[in-house]
Amino acid sequence: MKVVNKKIVIIVFFLQTAIGFSQYLVQGKVVDQNGVALKGTSIINTTSGKIATSNFEGIFNLEEEGEYIFQKKGYQLNTIELKSNQFNIIQLSLNSFELDEVIVNANHIPQKLKKATATIAIISQKDILRSNNTDFAPILNRTPGVFMQNGALNTNRITIRGIGARNLFGTSKIRAYFKDIPLTNGSGETTLEDFELASIANFEIIKGAASSIYGAGLGGVIQLKPKNAYLNEFSLQPEFSVGSFGLNKSILTANYGGKQNAFKAVYSNTESTGFRENNQYNRETFTVNSNHYINKNNELTFLASYVALKAFIPSSINEETFRENPESAAFTWKRAQGFEDSKRGVFGVSLDHKINNNLKLISCVFTSFRQNYEPRPFNILEEQTFALGARSRFLGNHKILKKEVSWTFGAEVFNDRYRSKTFENLYQDFPPENGSVQGELLSNFKENRSYYNVFAEANYQFSTKTTVKIGINLNETWYKLTDRFEISENNPDQSGNFSFKTIVSPKIGISHLFSDNLSVFSSISHGFSTLSLEETLLPNGQINTNLQPETGWNFEIGARSNFLNNRLLLNVSLFRLNIKNLLVSRRTSEDEFIGINAGKTQHDGLEAELLYKWVDNKNLAISSYLNVTANNFIFKEFIDHENNFSGNDLTGVPSSIFNAGVDFNFQKGFYGNINYQYVGSMPITDANSLYSDAYRLTNLKAGYLFNLLKEIKINAFFGVNNLFNESYASQILINASSFGGNAPRYFYPGNPINYFAGINFNYLF
Repeated sequence: MKVVNKKIVIIVFFLQTAIGFSQYLVQGKVVDQNGVALKGTSIINTTSGKIATSNFEGIFNLEEEGEYIFQKKGYQLNTIELKSNQFNIIQLSLNSFELDEVIVNANHIPQKLKKATATIAIISQKDILRSNNTDFAPILNRTPGVFMQNGALNTNRITIRGIGARNLFGTSKIRAYFKDIPLTNGSGETTLEDFELASIANFEIIKGAASSIYGAGLGGVIQLKPKNAYLNEFSLQPEFSVGSFGLNKSILTANYGGKQNAFKAVYSNTESTGFRENNQYNRETFTVNSNHYINKNNELTFLASYVALKAFIPSSINEETFRENPESAAFTWKRAQGFEDSKRGVFGVSLDHKINNNLKLISCVFTSFRQNYEPRPFNILEEQTFALGARSRFLGNHKILKKEVSWTFGAEVFNDRYRSKTFENLYQDFPPENGSVQGELLSNFKENRSYYNVFAEANYQFSTKTTVKIGINLNETWYKLTDRFEISENNPDQSGNFSFKTIVSPKIGISHLFSDNLSVFSSISHGFSTLSLEETLLPNGQINTNLQPETGWNFEIGARSNFLNNRLLLNVSLFRLNIKNLLVSRRTSEDEFIGINAGKTQHDGLEAELLYKWVDNKNLAISSYLNVTANNFIFKEFIDHENNFSGNDLTGVPSSIFNAGVDFNFQKGFYGNINYQYVGSMPITDANSLYSDAYRLTNLKAGYLFNLLKEIKINAFFGVNNLFNESYASQILINASSFGGNAPRYFYPGNPINYFAGINFNYLF
């Protein structure tokens, strides 16, 4: 009788289990635009009203197929038709008015932004779409503390809290990643503007020293988050736009997703004749992103991007030409028809492996290459770079003394091999229409640049309201230079090695929730920036081993608040960044610079942003934003030869930046925005003897979004940049020298009033 009862119990158990499993017809996972799992998402059946919730991994199980609303604070509602017998990946977009509730992943430990212990800026898809789809500068420049100068589409310099302002050409001392793939080369230089904006879902920007995770990057870190591929979806999205100065752009986005594998590809072609002489621009990009859900414990991601660019260079001009004839190119660059012709690619594969419910391993291997040919008036540069690297980290959640601890521990290794040659440019010996003509070889170098970072960081939930963060990074960087040019009395051998001492960078921070609507935070962090090998070379060809990397401590305090039932959002932060071993590029000839450690700088600043929702109903939504950056950046100690610049304003950074704008959206499909920007004057020389003029820009964009058929959405838009035709310098070249009796060329003129228009089709099969 007991045996029979046991058999009955076993049969009933298996029947209940089978029924339990069979009742879940629909399964899936809720993630944000970065692929981070969103736990606690409410999933509401629009017919029955039944509500389910995603678990800590974002996984959900539903009893029936149908239409469901996905709702989570900090994200926009998403209504989706779910079908059985397939695994559904649901992606939610950020809600600009509840950003403090969103999950940020910039420090590798997913957490709510309102619990972050440092300033992290999020540029959402909505922010990206406020402008045209061509230029990074208007997007980044609406972020407090971030400033991007752009002399042309291919000539830019980004600074964060004043760091990088002294770099003469391009962006330095700021790290950037395309997901987990470094975009910063072995010399610390970063190029973002080559990437296609249509392939980016959002940006996460850490301001100030962030070395406990990312190593060298005194100014901070910019993360480009690619648009994820969708499972169970096949769609095509062509877009065409035109604009002033010969702008012509086409984009094609395709998504193909099955039950476990999804692929997204973005192709773009951008052409422009430019506002200035010798300003033609042609760029093709191809970006592929694929997601593979192997099983519940393993996810694989591939990411690749290829850019082919040919862009002519008008360069900077002197003040008289800037005032009277801003469309002119620098005479020598026009005569030489100078340009850059480059091809660039990055590729990475990432594996997200769940070891158990409390531990996972995330690993990425990546490679990149760049080939560049650049005729310049003083020589012709030929470059090749090939990089390899890997980044791996453990991510865990445990309890210590009954308190939750989230932690990460990992390492990044990187090596790139850089080859460069310079040739004579004989353009002056030929008719002007010939442009640059390559002559004899002038130099031939090979650089081997390597670094590794070992990092650890932990968030300790001291209480439900208080979070403490500690972190540390260990970095070693070294270079090897091989001079492959024929050695002679006039050409000394410049071969040699250069390495930095091991740099240890700690970080500690705390955040506290005074209420659901108010959090405060404070942090202290150490950062550093390495030197490029070129900056270590002395005029005699030897490597200056006495140079030290720039290092600094960042101190900040801030608050995030949300009032009036999420209608008012206010963020504010105060910071001080002290830098020592200030690296100065001293010009020794027209095309030769050497680096020297010349002192200290002090960066004090205030960053504040406010968003307010005026109207939000079924028929109309109107909101506004306002942000301000107030800087007091000075040379605390700066002696260069007999010149003492101590106490002067830091060169190349505006003292204040102000942004304001209004967004509106009608239920019938009309939408638009208008934004205003004020940029204060900037010191052009270390002596502060010359400043650029302050300027004001007003931009607007309007569009109409509608459904042509159930499967086809159309978005038509039109915009105007620099509405009031302001004359201004969009980029300055600090401390420019004069050669041959010519006036210094400090200024890159900004574009006058210009227009753009386009149309986008989204066809869902």
